[in-house]
Amino acid sequence: MQVSSLNEVKIYSLSAGRSLPEWLSDRKKRALQKKDVDIRRRIELIQDFEMPTVSTKIKVSRDGQYIMAVGTYKPRIRCFDTYQLSQKFERCLDSEVVTFEILSDDYSKIVFLQCGRFVEFHSQHGHYYRTRIPKFGRDFSYHYPSCDLYFVGASSEVYRLNLEQGRFLNSLQTDASESNVCDINPVHFLFAMGTAEGKVECWDPRTRNRVGLLDCALSSVTADTEIDGLPSISALKFDGALNMAVGTSTGQVLLYDLRSSNPLIVKDHHYGLPIKSIQFQRQLDLIISADSRIIKMWNKDTGKIFTSMEPEYDINDVCLYPNSGMLMTANEAPKMNIYYIPVLGPAPKWCSFLDNLTEELEENPESTVYDDYKFVTRKDLENLGLAHLIGSSLLRAYMHGFFMDIRLYHKAKMMANPFAYEEYRREKIRQKIEETRAQRVQLKKLPKVNKELALKLIEEEGEEQQVTRKRKQKNLPSLLKDDRFKVMFENPDFQVDEQSEEFRLLNPLVSKISEKRKRKLKILEELEAQEQEEEEEPEGKASDAESSESSDDEKGWVEEVRKQRKLLRQEEKVKRQERFKEDQQTLLKPQFFEIKEGEEFRSFKDSAKKQKLMKKTLGDRLKLEEKLGTLHVSDTTVGSKQATFKLKKSEQQKKQQEAEKQHRQERKTLRRSASHLKSKRGRGRLFY
Repeated sequence: MQVSSLNEVKIYSLSAGRSLPEWLSDRKKRALQKKDVDIRRRIELIQDFEMPTVSTKIKVSRDGQYIMAVGTYKPRIRCFDTYQLSQKFERCLDSEVVTFEILSDDYSKIVFLQCGRFVEFHSQHGHYYRTRIPKFGRDFSYHYPSCDLYFVGASSEVYRLNLEQGRFLNSLQTDASESNVCDINPVHFLFAMGTAEGKVECWDPRTRNRVGLLDCALSSVTADTEIDGLPSISALKFDGALNMAVGTSTGQVLLYDLRSSNPLIVKDHHYGLPIKSIQFQRQLDLIISADSRIIKMWNKDTGKIFTSMEPEYDINDVCLYPNSGMLMTANEAPKMNIYYIPVLGPAPKWCSFLDNLTEELEENPESTVYDDYKFVTRKDLENLGLAHLIGSSLLRAYMHGFFMDIRLYHKAKMMANPFAYEEYRREKIRQKIEETRAQRVQLKKLPKVNKELALKLIEEEGEEQQVTRKRKQKNLPSLLKDDRFKVMFENPDFQVDEQSEEFRLLNPLVSKISEKRKRKLKILEELEAQEQEEEEEPEGKASDAESSESSDDEKGWVEEVRKQRKLLRQEEKVKRQERFKEDQQTLLKPQFFEIKEGEEFRSFKDSAKKQKLMKKTLGDRLKLEEKLGTLHVSDTTVGSKQATFKLKKSEQQKKQQEAEKQHRQERKTLRRSASHLKSKRGRGRLFY
């Protein structure tokens, strides 16, 4: 638990502390709690009080038993039971939730305003009904006496949906182009809406007429405030029958008395960020206002700061638990923060033990997540020689890598590279020496990679500098000093291969271009000298000379390219001859093929015959079968064709038939011999 203090007000962050990985077993968690003091002092007030990625809105039911939060990704709502200190249910939704409202005392009736203009109703069992509004909605409020839902958004109209009749009613036509927020007074049920033009319109739901208009944009600008554009209304909240707080997109909070058009007090957050949430704390007459960076508590009568909180992540919503000192926030992070401020009030009934704990707590800095584990990729494991551990209990798969024990990682790293520290020390010493050398007079040294290209650039740069000095122009930035091309002269992978085909074909062109540049520079220098001497000469001479020289250069370049192509063809021819000689020298070894059991090898001709037969048409195959006698085609009385065919027997079936035939012959011979012996014995007895 983390403790902070501002203006002698102690704030206890109940969600601060180390997060244990989900895949750890209960036994390892208990062992860590025994060893680590931070984990032992960590308080998990509500189990799994978080969202997968981001939480956007958080609210408490009127009976105080359920805390509901919506977030992404995927869009979902989670309901937490404070009596059980755990999650009660979770429901996934089709689209992201802009805002939601709890209509009942518990979780049995909920309304969601979603991004795709959908309004979704949930009951105790789950999804109940879904409808759609004409324009994209930004906020809505529930009018209890008439059971009407008022929707505001990207339209000048306020849409009304009656939940008793189950139909849309006539909408309210406003003067605003768009509306951002709305609220209904809990005492006299006055409907107020904040517009994009920085105005607040108040409507009477009974007569459906506008009864008031406040220009908050003009009132928010004071002598101390600095704004870039027209402030719009980003937050709106009623307090009692007469007070109303308005938050602007430029970071100001205005407190109004409904009987006056001028604000009672204007409070600036000095961050220039839109106000996200406004809450009232009646016991101490405080206003709790929050933008995405800070939560400020200040007195509504004097405007004096009471205390403030700056969470680690951006704030999306703030919820004050009723009649207590507990504050909950929805953030741009998976974990939702819970703060306990004893000065604001006692702890809720379901966590009354906090009052005893806060007396003994001390300040503890927040530690990083997964301190005992190191994240490594598959490439890191191969470098450390631990790739064989993949799939074992020592590595836990996570995203594109693995988590491993930090002690095992350090041991493996020391064994894989025992001199890593010495190399690191030498590199640091070298960097410091180079930093000191940078202060000395620098000599022009060629880089290690692409020396010829660098030399060429330096020469061209010197020539261009001479021309620019004479013309009094600004020098162009050097290619060698440009950070975008720095790697080209440091990394060996960018070394120009002068033996490649592309370079050999382009090199004549590059060399001719550099020669052209030099000639042009000489011509320009001659022209400038002639102008200084005030001697007039026809411009055609220089152009004729230049055109004749350019034509000669083009001819020379074409000849050079043809020459290089001829050399490349000769080299390819030599390579082909060498490959041919190597192929001739290599001896072809016989290949052996295995035949399956029960099959006989006849020849490769049979397979060739089968392939040829398969390529023929059905008619040709039928004619061939008729010739062989295995197929007989005849006409019937109806006029159709009748085909009778004999199935070809496989080799195994033929062998089986031959074996059966041989067996029958053997049995016949045995029977004949047996009958012959019997007849001989009978004759012998009679004769005797």
